[in-house]
Amino acid sequence: MPGGVTVNPDEVDISFRLGDLTLPLPFWASAMDGVVDAPFAIAMGRLGGIAVLNLDGVQTRYEDPAPVIKRIAEAGRDEVNEVLKEAYRPPVRHDLIAARIREIKGAGVPCAVSTVPGRAQELAPLVQDAGADVYVVQGTVLTARHRSDSYRHLSFDTLCRSVSMPVVVGNCVQYETALELLETGVAGILVGVGPGAACTTRGVLGVGVPQVTATCDVSAARSEHYRRTGHRVAVITDGGMRIGADVCKAFASGSDAVMIGSPLAGAAESASGGFNWGMATPDPNLPRGTRIEVGVTATLAEILAGPARVDDGTQNFAGALRSSLGACGAIDIQEFQSVVVVIAPQITSEGKVLQRSQQVGMGR
Repeated sequence: MPGGVTVNPDEVDISFRLGDLTLPLPFWASAMDGVVDAPFAIAMGRLGGIAVLNLDGVQTRYEDPAPVIKRIAEAGRDEVNEVLKEAYRPPVRHDLIAARIREIKGAGVPCAVSTVPGRAQELAPLVQDAGADVYVVQGTVLTARHRSDSYRHLSFDTLCRSVSMPVVVGNCVQYETALELLETGVAGILVGVGPGAACTTRGVLGVGVPQVTATCDVSAARSEHYRRTGHRVAVITDGGMRIGADVCKAFASGSDAVMIGSPLAGAAESASGGFNWGMATPDPNLPRGTRIEVGVTATLAEILAGPARVDDGTQNFAGALRSSLGACGAIDIQEFQSVVVVIAPQITSEGKVLQRSQQVGMGR
């Protein structure tokens, strides 16, 4: 809700901090092969955000992944799943992991990389030695406790103690689960199960929680952890955001940063030039994602920081966030997390009959 006192949007602080890392923009690009390659990560870093490189994807399986990405983008609807499975069949190469990280760091921008829990401890020394700034460990659902008789569960405590770079883990959507993960020493936690435009987890597994609810619950766990320890852990809402309003609501619900995939796939600088598919899409046994086409809609700078050339909220996320903070009377993101949030599913369509009928503005 709007505040009783408004603030000049040019004077609010939307920066994000994680350990010694400070980002002028609180925007992360998802670790999706259709979005992030080394050149994209460099472009994102120069604009003030950070892009997460998928260490289990095509960038670390092929010396030149561009033809592979092109083949995935051009595959027909009936063949794309098989094309994806074949593309991800070659093994991950350690030399390419190091090379990609060094390429990003060589451009003078922060580097974040992502892997699955099963490889996280093994790859940690390599990732740190190559110079990465953030280590993301990501699965469909992550918990501090896990039952298995056939393999050893990753200890987040051990992982966090073994590296000097901040460790961000996810994904999580529940208060108790988040609190247990925060107690392992992680620096950040990703929120969201299945909300992304290219994700089919909610359809395949029937598992998920609406993003506002999930962000509120995980941020409440963050607040309790801070009360107990005096240590504030970053909450990063991951997925389900398409326009500036979605981004602003994530922050108002308690997020410190947001991780975005499909909107950035539409950037001219994206690895695929307008396509996206999730990390679990190539799974050989149970794909939990699909390839989608979003088309090239704008430059990365226009999407993140404007100026916007359209009126539908798909560009200038930073400007939208600053203006939202100003309208709600918040001087920074932490203050913005205390605003009153009204849950009204139809608020974006209320009074917009002509926009919808003419397919302009918010009616597109």
